[in-house]
Amino acid sequence: MGFFVCRKEQNMIINGKEQALLQPTTLQQLLLDLGYRTDLVAVEHNGHIIKQKDYKKTVVTDADRLEIVSFVGGG
Repeated sequence: MGFFVCRKEQNMIINGKEQALLQPTTLQQLLLDLGYRTDLVAVEHNGHIIKQKDYKKTVVTDADRLEIVSFVGGG
């Protein structure tokens, strides 16, 4: 008797919306792929604020939740 292990399709959540992620990547690369300037955003990763200096070493997967806030200048 055999059995199958099925992995439920899962998408990461970015700013409250589901987003497909094909493979784990760094936070920095994900931000660049999404069109963000890494020097002008703040990121919460699974409830924790990530320092900009850690974007390159923080790995994100399809099980993660991100909140990305962009800073906008003006007057």
